[in-house]
Amino acid sequence: MAAYYVLFQKKSNQYILYYFQKRLHLGYWKAKRSIFKSYFTFGQILIDKTAISAGLREKYTYEFDGIENLRNLLAAKKGGVLISAHIGNFEVAEHFFADIDFDCQINLVTTDQEITVIKEYLESVSVKKSNIKFIYVKEDMSHIFEINQALSHNELICFTGDRYFEGSKFLEADLLGKSAKFPAGPFLIASRLGVPVVYVYVMKEKNLHYHLYARVAQNIKNRDSQGLLQSYVQNLETMVKKISASVV
Repeated sequence: MAAYYVLFQKKSNQYILYYFQKRLHLGYWKAKRSIFKSYFTFGQILIDKTAISAGLREKYTYEFDGIENLRNLLAAKKGGVLISAHIGNFEVAEHFFADIDFDCQINLVTTDQEITVIKEYLESVSVKKSNIKFIYVKEDMSHIFEINQALSHNELICFTGDRYFEGSKFLEADLLGKSAKFPAGPFLIASRLGVPVVYVYVMKEKNLHYHLYARVAQNIKNRDSQGLLQSYVQNLETMVKKISASVV
C-alpha cells in the first residue's frame, strides 16, 4: 500500500516532499525515500490501532515517560487539560493505562469535521467499547458547560491543538521556521480554565513498541492563549523532529 500512495498520491507527495526538503532540510533523494517510509509507518499505525482495539493488546509493549505528571494532575482533584497533535497514535493510550493503575475519564473535544470513517471502523472491530467520551464543539457554546462539568468530576479534557480548518478562528506561531495557523479554540479555552495543562503524545517506535510522552506546560499565565500556543509549538516541534528522525 505504501508503494501505491508513493506512485499515485501526487498532491500529498508534494506536501510531504516540501516538508522534508524545506522544513527538515533533507536532500532530494533522501526526502523521496522518506516519503515511502512515512506512508509505511502510517500504515503500521493503522494496523496497530485495529489490532489493539480488537484485543491484541498483549502483543505490544509500552513505555511511560512522564506518567507522574498525569498522576500529579489527578491528585490535585481539579481535573486537567491534555493537548495532543495529529502525530503518533494517541487513540491507543487508554488500552495501556490499566498497566499502571491509571484510572481516569478522558473527554476528547472535537468537531463534526473530525469524525471520520476510520473511527467508525475501529469501533466496529473493537472488542470492548472505548471509554473515551466525546464533547462536540457547538455554536451555542454549550460545550463549555460540558468541559467545566467534566473538570468538576476530576476528569481530563483532551484537545488536538494542530488542526486548523479554513474559516475558523486561529492563532499563529512559527513552526519549523515558518508561520503556521493553529485552531484558536483549544488555547483560548485551556488558558482560561485555571487547571494544569499537559502535552501528551503516543509515538510508535520499533516493532510493536509504543512510547507515551507527557510534559507539563510551564509558566503559563491565566488567559494568555498566545503564550500557551508558543509553549505548545516548542514542545510539538521537539516531537516532530524526534519522529521525523526515525523515518529519514
